[in-house]
Amino acid sequence: MPVKCEYHDNFLTAQAAAAGALDREAQPCLFDRFDWIESLHRTSLRHKRPALLHAMRDQAQAWLPLLHIGSGHLSALANWYNFTWAPIFANAQSEVERLSLLRAIAQTAKLHARRLTFGPIPDEDGHASELEAALTAEGWSVFREVCDQNHILNVNGRSFDSYWQSRPSRLKNTVKRKAKAGVVTIRIDTEYSPESWRDYERVYARSWKPEEGSPEFLRQLAERESTVGALRLGLAYIDSKPVAAQFWTVENGVALIHKLAHDERYMQASPGTLLSAALFQHVIDVDRVTLIDFGTGNDAYKAEWMEEVRERFRLEVFWPNHPANWPHIAIRKWRAYRASKLVREN
Repeated sequence: MPVKCEYHDNFLTAQAAAAGALDREAQPCLFDRFDWIESLHRTSLRHKRPALLHAMRDQAQAWLPLLHIGSGHLSALANWYNFTWAPIFANAQSEVERLSLLRAIAQTAKLHARRLTFGPIPDEDGHASELEAALTAEGWSVFREVCDQNHILNVNGRSFDSYWQSRPSRLKNTVKRKAKAGVVTIRIDTEYSPESWRDYERVYARSWKPEEGSPEFLRQLAERESTVGALRLGLAYIDSKPVAAQFWTVENGVALIHKLAHDERYMQASPGTLLSAALFQHVIDVDRVTLIDFGTGNDAYKAEWMEEVRERFRLEVFWPNHPANWPHIAIRKWRAYRASKLVREN
């Protein structure tokens, strides 16, 4: 049976075509679900037209959620809230089957774009490599580069106490000293409440972080994940005032650290560090997760808590027969040549 490929420019027809393949029950990863993609577009990216590419054969499906970002240019439907963006599969178990679906999408993409940009793509499960191979096989010029880093902790069956023994002395001493002072009180909510969320937003507004890009998206995410027991909202207080806050979700053995912030006026009490320690202990000893994911970004403080770093990739893809792409291709080939020359010389 040949692969059938579709292009959807709206979420209603895409959801009908998916027939549940992008629902929570079918997709273990938060960022691969229809509710994440649709909500992100509606609250954060609605000024850009969606382009949802879909391939299917029998029960196997593949999806590429994209956006129109310029004339003939499609890009990943993702932003800073995404830890990852990748092709989404359902009932496609083998590499051969996945590549067949992706090649069909690569053919269809030619009808709608001359340039494609994808990222941040993981490759620990071969996502970036498979997509690159499929596009190359269909004649696209593909340029791959590292665009970000992802800090993680594989728990490997440890208790929190066992994990904590391996942390840097400076971190352990800070937590011990500040906890003993008894200035900070901590609460971890597993159910959404407007009051707790307001405390989270107050802390964020007083922190060093830039203005939140889409508060509505985060609030809806917290509400949605609360209904299935996945929310972990940590709050730290001094004299009943919220001074640190962290937004995590926990599902399928994985804890995702979405947001963290603290009020800089109370840094001396280290409320953010104490709150992190409490949340790590909760997800390790109570939720018994196997992995904690600190998202993207190579912030130095993440190395104190995490033990491994994974690369995230960007694919810049051009149809080589389109004249408008020739300067872009030439520049990237020159960069690749210079980089390889430097490696050889060193």
